Amino acid sequence: MTEKLHAPVIAWFDAHARDLPWRRPEAGAWGVMVSEFMLQQTPVNRVLPVYEQWLARWPRPADLAKEAPGEAVRAWGRLGYPRRALRLHGAAVAITERHGGDVPTEHAQLLALPGIGEYTAAAVASFAYGQRHPVLDTNVRRVLARAVTGVQYPPNATTAAERRLARELLPEEEATAARWAAASMELGALVCTAKNEGCARCPIAAQCAWRLAGKPEHQGPPRRGQTYAGTDRQVRGKLLAVLREAHTPVPQSVLDRVWHEPVQRARALDGLVTDGLVEPLPGGLYRLPLT
Repeated sequence: MTEKLHAPVIAWFDAHARDLPWRRPEAGAWGVMVSEFMLQQTPVNRVLPVYEQWLARWPRPADLAKEAPGEAVRAWGRLGYPRRALRLHGAAVAITERHGGDVPTEHAQLLALPGIGEYTAAAVASFAYGQRHPVLDTNVRRVLARAVTGVQYPPNATTAAERRLARELLPEEEATAARWAAASMELGALVCTAKNEGCARCPIAAQCAWRLAGKPEHQGPPRRGQTYAGTDRQVRGKLLAVLREAHTPVPQSVLDRVWHEPVQRARALDGLVTDGLVEPLPGGLYRLPLT
C-alpha cells in the first residue's frame, strides 16, 4: 500500500508543485522556518508578501534577534494570530544564543527552541534538511484520512493513531521521505481540499479508500468553524492595527475609538497585554513590546 501511494504522489508533485519562495534552495533553513510559522492557519496568498518583506529585513535569525519583539509584531501585519510573531522572535533569539545564529539541524534541538512544536520541528527538519520525519499538517491529515482510513475528514485534533499511520507510511530513504512529506501536503492543498475535492485530478484516486467507499459523509464531531466578525479576535486585531501604525506610545483614548463595546474592548486589550503583545505604560499609554 505505502509504495503504491508514494510514487504517484511524488510524480504528481514533481509536475504540479507551486514555485514558492521557501521551496527554493536560497531560502535556507531560516526561510523554511519563517514560512512554517506564517503558514499556520493562514493561506499562501496572504503569506507571500509578508514573507518576502520579512526575509528582506531579517535574512538571518540574528538580524531579527537584535530587534525588539514589538517590531516582529509590527512586521507581522494582518497575518492574524500575532503570538506567532512573538514565538518566531523568541526562536530567533534562542538560535542566535545557542546555535551561533544557524537554525539547528537536529530534530531534538529544533523541538527545544521556544515556540517550536512537534509539527514545526518535523517540517523544518524535513523541508530544510531533507530528513525523515512524519509531517502532519491539516492537508496531510486529510489526505491520509481519505486515502488510507476511508473517512472524509480527520479528527479535530491530531491523534496517536494518525501519528502511527504517518510513521508507517514514511518511505525508508531519507530524501524520498522528505519529498513525500512535501508532496502529500501539496496534494491536500491543491487537489484533496476540504471542499470540492478534485478526485479527477488526483494521482491516487483509484486506490483512495474514501472514494472507493462512495465518499461517506463525515460522522465525527462537528468540524470547528472559523468565525471572526464580532469576536474578541477581531477587536484584538483592530487594537493591534493602531499600535502597529504608531511609532510612539498610544493613549487609551485612541484605542477606545476602535470598538464600540467597552467591556469587549477592555477584555481584548487585557488579553493582548497578558499575551505579551502589548506593553502598558504609566499614564494610560500603550505600545508594542520592547523586551
